[in-house]
Amino acid sequence: MSDKRASSIQSTGLLRFCALVGFLGALGLIGTILIAPLFVPDYNWIADTISDLGAGEHEIIVDIGLYTYAAALLCLSVGAAHMHPGGRGWSIGILTLLVLAALIIVVGARNEYGDNDNEGVVIHIYLVYGLGAGFAIAPFAMAQGPMRRVFYALGALWIITAPVFFFMPDGWDGLYERGLGLIALSWSSCLALMLWRAGDAR
Repeated sequence: MSDKRASSIQSTGLLRFCALVGFLGALGLIGTILIAPLFVPDYNWIADTISDLGAGEHEIIVDIGLYTYAAALLCLSVGAAHMHPGGRGWSIGILTLLVLAALIIVVGARNEYGDNDNEGVVIHIYLVYGLGAGFAIAPFAMAQGPMRRVFYALGALWIITAPVFFFMPDGWDGLYERGLGLIALSWSSCLALMLWRAGDAR
């Protein structure tokens, strides 16, 4: 086997691995969000946010999902760097993925969700702002190739809908937050699909 063909096989394997972790990370987060309410008494899917699942006795369930998704974003950043098509925007997108992963890790590790916790510095809201900005920047920065319009559409949808969350009535913010989560997970899954297809092309 020639060195060139061996390198191509290794490249394909790396891209597919990063894509697979990207898919599984999104599914892992969804799974923990579905499972956690079974352990939280009187939890209301419509009125109670995901953050409510991440605070309290069974917080580890959602924390695992957050760490899993953070790992997925890290792998996606590695795959995106490997298949770098050129351009400053793609580089910005890779860095944004790394920042998003770091922010999600801090969210899980801090175990502080703005739930009237007054111990220490309350930073949850600032982490939320960072996540909001990151999921707005990355889709536009990485909008290239066949997924270009999809990335633009998801990015625009996020920018339009995300700020509304802060004005949602308490009785509906849990459901609305899940909708925002689906937008973010849809985008990262589309990026994973892009990496997988790039692996096929090689």
